[in-house]
This record gives sequence, structure tokens and C-alpha cells, in this order.
Amino acid sequence: MAKPARLSSASLPYLLTAPGVILFFTMVLAPLLLTLLLSFYGFDSNIGITSTVTLNNYWQVFSDEYFHAIFLRTFWIAGLTTFICILVGAPEAYVLSRMGKPWRSIFLIIILGPLLVSVVVRAFGWSMLLSSNGLVNSTLVWLGFAPLKLLYTTGAIVVALVHVMLPFMVIPVWTSLQRLDPTVAQAALSLSASPATVLRRIVLPQVLPGILSGSLIVFGLSASAFAIPGLLGGRRLKVVATTVYDEFLGSLDWPLGASIAIILLVANLLIMLSYNRVLERKYSKTLG
Repeated sequence: MAKPARLSSASLPYLLTAPGVILFFTMVLAPLLLTLLLSFYGFDSNIGITSTVTLNNYWQVFSDEYFHAIFLRTFWIAGLTTFICILVGAPEAYVLSRMGKPWRSIFLIIILGPLLVSVVVRAFGWSMLLSSNGLVNSTLVWLGFAPLKLLYTTGAIVVALVHVMLPFMVIPVWTSLQRLDPTVAQAALSLSASPATVLRRIVLPQVLPGILSGSLIVFGLSASAFAIPGLLGGRRLKVVATTVYDEFLGSLDWPLGASIAIILLVANLLIMLSYNRVLERKYSKTLG
């Protein structure tokens, strides 16, 4: 009776990772490749997508100031959202790490609470709060102030994005703080170092990888956000994601929409990789 063939130890890792690789290629790489190919096709308003291969879609995006303004607005909103999340999320994670039970679990649930609600529901909630007859303006009128235009502004988009993205900043920073040895900070304090010096020279360098990870996640998600800018920014305050949506379903210019999406992806990667490189160099210099 023939013995069953045994798998070699060298091929076993490849076989185990093959289902994940196939799924990744099918669900991620293949759609990106098809979108990239679509961006090189032509478009005629009378007949639709043509079979001609052209770079006109990319040239239209790079040469039109209308698209320049949209990309600048998108990255400005994403950068401001990331900056506010760092200012709020890093201290919040530090306070969370210093809490004891059961308060730590309670506040962790509160921080993760926004992730349990749909983004669309949260956007509608903010639109109700920031509308002309919403709670914020009603309170201002009750206090004797004039109502403000809060909805369909950049500020409304940033506020809602910070509310959504803050957990993605708190969790990586909190995870980095869990690896921090508290005896190091106690030793510095015993050597007459001030609490501010301990935070700046000991705690901050240790949590910098968490801030880096959280920043990359928040910036990438904010730059590609669709629901919140679409509902709180309106039709006039466009970002790249809503522009892609309009080109695909409004103008039916799929090649132009695909080219805008590819440019957003490449620009996102370049910004995030550059930011990662700068912070990694600063982190390596700080720790020697």
C-alpha cells in the first residue's frame, strides 16, 4: 500500500498563505488593476466609453484648477482632522492608561462607542445638531446670540470626521503606552526631573510609533471619506470622494472618475510614506 505523500516544510508556509493571497488579489488588487485600466479609456458624451487608449483623463485632472481646488480641500480637511485627533487622542490615551479598573473599561467603551454606529447615522446626527434650527443654533439664539452657518461648511466636516476618527488615534497610542515601563518614569521623577520633562523626554518618544500609526490611519480614512463630506459638505463643498461619485453616477464619465480615484490613491500613498519616513528618522535620532 502506497504511503501518502508528505508536504515538505519549505512549501507548507506557501500553501497556508495561498487562500489569503488569492482573496487579497481577488478583492483588492484585481479591482484596483481594473480601475487603473479603465482610467486610460476615452469617453464620448454621445456614445459613452470608447476603446481608445488616452492620457487625456489624467491631463484633464492635472491641468484643471477645479480639480486642484478639490484635491487641496480634501488634503487640508484630512490633515486638519489628523492634527486635531493627535491633540485630543494622545492625551486621552495617556489619561486612559493611567486609569484603574473599572473606569478604564468604562471609558474605553465610551471611546469605541462611535464605531458601533453607522457612519451615515452619525453624519445625520451631526447634520441635525448643526442645522439652522438644530440644537447648537437654538442654544445660541436662547443665549441671545445670532445663529451661525454651521452646516455645509469645512468646519462641520472636520468636526464630524474627528468624532469618527478619534478611536483610530486613541487605540494605537494606548497600545504603545501599555509597553511603557512605569519604573523608568518613576526613576526620572526620583532624580528631580519635572513631570513635563518626563512626558517630553521619556513618554513621548515611546508613544511616537503609536502616534505615527494612528496618524496614517486617520489621514488615509479622512482623505477617502465619502459619507460625511457628502452629507455635511453639501453639493458645492466637494472633496475627491464625492467628485468620483459624481463622475461615475452623475456624468457617467467612468474613465475620468477612475483616473481621479487612482490619483487620490497615489497621492495618499506618497503623503503617508513621506510622513512615515520623516517621523521614523526623528524617532531613530531621539532614541539614538
